[in-house]
Amino acid sequence: MTAVMLERPWLIFDLGQEMQVLSWALNRPGFAMARHILWREVRNADLPEGFDARGWLIDEVHHRGLPDAVAFLTSRDVTRHHRASATIGEDQADCLATVGLANAERVGQRRDFAAQNWGTINIAVRLTRGLTQAGLIEALSIAAEARTAAIIDAALALPGGLATGTGTDCLAIAAPPGACDHAGLHTAAGEVIGAAVYRATLEGARAWQAERQHQRG
Repeated sequence: MTAVMLERPWLIFDLGQEMQVLSWALNRPGFAMARHILWREVRNADLPEGFDARGWLIDEVHHRGLPDAVAFLTSRDVTRHHRASATIGEDQADCLATVGLANAERVGQRRDFAAQNWGTINIAVRLTRGLTQAGLIEALSIAAEARTAAIIDAALALPGGLATGTGTDCLAIAAPPGACDHAGLHTAAGEVIGAAVYRATLEGARAWQAERQHQRG
């Protein structure tokens, strides 16, 4: 399993080597080369309306000493993270996820969260198989599909149906540069991505639900 370091408010996912990373992370969206994927825990009060969250996060990552890292922002307690791995032959996927569902949504709908707390799902995946950029795009789509399947199976009911994610989810997938163009559901790479992401996300969703049930209790 890839190394994970907890240094609250930081959660650090060390990929073991510099890899290509694809995400829509706030500080380095799109394709990037990085060795680390970071979580930075924040509270809602840390990000008031009009605040330059992107500039602040870039500064925070620099001050942390990992300026080339891809970084997530999360209001989830980073001590409550979840890990899963899956292996088929030489294909392995390691997933690290934090799951908060305070602003859960069902795809194709939107709710008004102006006066509510925010949560998010942040997922990072490390693959052993070398991929082209096209392969990495497909791999990210499989990770998103697995996230959605897990949240549906967690069965969080919303006015319009079961939740499929949150309004602030962010996923990052990392793999060595390689010649493989495909990582779909018929491939070993796609299978291990799906299995690892599904398990980590479902575990995180159920943990969040249990916490909320206890708080109401």
